[in-house]
Amino acid sequence: MTLCISLSARPSNNGTRFHNHLYGQLDLNWIYKAFAPTNLEQAIAGVRGLGIRGCAISMPYKEDAIALVDEMDPSAKAIDSVNTIVNTDGHLKAYNTDYTAIEQLLATNSVPTGYSVVVQGSGGMAKATVAALRDAGFTDVTVVSRNEASGRALADQYGFRWRAALYGGTADLIINVTPLGMAGGTEADTVAFPAEAIEAARLVFDVVALPAETPLIRAARAAGKPVITGAEVATIQALEQFVLYTGVRPTAEQVQAAEEFMRAQ
Repeated sequence: MTLCISLSARPSNNGTRFHNHLYGQLDLNWIYKAFAPTNLEQAIAGVRGLGIRGCAISMPYKEDAIALVDEMDPSAKAIDSVNTIVNTDGHLKAYNTDYTAIEQLLATNSVPTGYSVVVQGSGGMAKATVAALRDAGFTDVTVVSRNEASGRALADQYGFRWRAALYGGTADLIINVTPLGMAGGTEADTVAFPAEAIEAARLVFDVVALPAETPLIRAARAAGKPVITGAEVATIQALEQFVLYTGVRPTAEQVQAAEEFMRAQ
């Protein structure tokens, strides 16, 4: 049996259910488990030492994992953020499939590149989001973050603006890439953007996958705004991880079945 795992400060069953359902559909003798590490360095050493094939990396470890791998794929190296580690005979190679998910969702939702954008957050997932926006052709982007050093650095890297808080500002597209609204946290009930920003937005995007309907997504739906959810991000990035781990790309029907199983919990 081949083992894959995820490491997160707040583990969920999303990835576990998605991957295991696909293993079952494809008759693969694999299993996927989720863990909350007490020591990241030791946990990733365990991936190497125990021959664990794949390891998903979630908040807040996407940058700390960089120093613990042997090789960075361009998808991770370009944005200094890791969400996937593949173990090949003890050699750990890091990837980032978050970028792929954001890129695909911007394209499939036909989001106009002329939209003004506010991205709230400056961690690993924010790096993937801002890079995808830049590469898609967006030019009017503001990074909003509590951490001035990381926020300014991220904005400067891609030629965008940084701001410490919204201060009543608005944008056509607002994107939350912070833990605000994430289940299990101290701010699980917090709406990531103020009401005026939601009302002014043409599209609301929350990358938080748990719960599927975050406070921000609920508020956006109530205001009649189109949304892109973290559950959609989770499905795409998990699929690309699955392909990296197994070398097998499931059919669209198999992915849909796994996604429905994941969301039915």
